[in-house]
Amino acid sequence: MPVMPLVRVQSCDEGIDLAVEAEHGFGHTASMWSRNIDKLSRMAREIDCSIFVKNGPNLAGLGYGGEGFTSFSIASPTGEGLTSALTFSRIRRCTLVDHFRIV
Repeated sequence: MPVMPLVRVQSCDEGIDLAVEAEHGFGHTASMWSRNIDKLSRMAREIDCSIFVKNGPNLAGLGYGGEGFTSFSIASPTGEGLTSALTFSRIRRCTLVDHFRIV
């Protein structure tokens, strides 16, 4: 069952540090809401997960209302992460919702 903890922190950096610690290096899915691209980039680098969604629901990372094709996810690091019918290989995806759209 998914769990969403709410923790009050003094700064964004402290929040990122706690999120990385709580994730335990499992590398599954993470999300963050912010207008600060530098903070979003830091979180993406440090959390190092298969699906990282910025400013949207985690389902956006699987193609529902976000970038890319609709996909299943094989849990990583023991699996391959996002899969496609062609390759079934791990593809890392970083999604930013509602900003930096090209079209």
